[in-house]
Parts: sequence; structure tokens; C-alpha cells
Amino acid sequence: MLMLSRRLLMPLSVAVAVAAATIVPAATAVPVAWSAVVADIDPVTFATEPAAPAAPAALAEPAAPAASAASVASEADVVHRGHVAFWSDQLEIRLRTANRGPADVSASTVRLRFSEPLAVRQQLPAGCLWGGRAAVLCETGALAKDGPARRTALDLRLAGRPAEVVVRVDTVWSGGARDADSGNDTHTVLAPSTGDPYAF
Repeated sequence: MLMLSRRLLMPLSVAVAVAAATIVPAATAVPVAWSAVVADIDPVTFATEPAAPAAPAALAEPAAPAASAASVASEADVVHRGHVAFWSDQLEIRLRTANRGPADVSASTVRLRFSEPLAVRQQLPAGCLWGGRAAVLCETGALAKDGPARRTALDLRLAGRPAEVVVRVDTVWSGGARDADSGNDTHTVLAPSTGDPYAF
């Protein structure tokens, strides 16, 4: 059984948790002073009584909006490129993962799903975990903007010997960065059992 260090397990654990759900950034909420609202409501009629005029000092300077960089999600562009080759029950996948920016990615995880189940008795490469009988998740690590690509190599065996296999590639974790262009990190590849490499 594959054992991973705590450093490798964290990004993959997060990825497994988000793999089944689409993350939508929450809208910025405006804080409401509920105590002030309740104080202005008559407990019997629930009618709003006119509030006392505010002191001039309170109106002198409006509070500045608290817009911090931490509250805004960073934006990056994760890209997957590579090829799939398939023959007999052997499946070869070579993957290069890079980031076109504009922000760095602190951690990333790629998911590979297959139209056919994988053989159970095989060892995955370091940094990869099972995502089911027909899926594998691999850590692709931190990705600097316009930095070198991270390489992932998988040599897998299928449970049977079909005439073809479909491989789906997508990103399930990018360190919390928003990817506005998901077209270059989501791929579907049909590989007949010929041994020829099919690029994506």
C-alpha cells in the first residue's frame, strides 16, 4: 500500500474533498449591525421607530471599505499537456503541468479518470492516490507563474483488455486560485489499443 508523507497527503486530501463539488467563490458579505436593528423595532408592533439623529462627528468621515488582498481569490492558469498510449492492458500517460499566471499556485492536484477499471494489484507512483477503481489523483505540487512544468509519469494496467480506453484529465485543486481558462487543463482523450501516443 502506498504511504505518503504528511506534506504530500494534505493537498491530495483537499483535492479528494473537492473533487465531487464545484467551488463557487462566495460573494463578499456586508456586515449588519443586528443589535442596532433590533433596538429600533417596537417589541409589540414590530414597527420601526425613527432613529435619533446621529452626532455630527459620526457623519464627518465614512468608514473606508475593508478590501484586502486576502479576501480576493488569486487567479492562475493551470495547463496540462502530454500524451496517452494504450496497448493490450497497458496504459502509458506522460503529463506536464505548468502555470501561466498571473499568480503563483501554492499546490495543485490533477485527476485522471478512465472509461475502464484499473487492475487492483499495482503500485502507483509517489505522490499519487487511488480515486476509485477507475480514477487516480496525483499531486503536481507548487507551480510558479511561467515556471518550469512539473512532470508526472504513470504506467498503469487495466483490469481487462478493451479495444480502446477514454482518459479524462482535469485539475481538482489549485491552491485556492481561480482558473478563468479551464479549457487548457481539462482534456478527454480516446486511445485505441494500438500503442500509438495520442497527444493532448
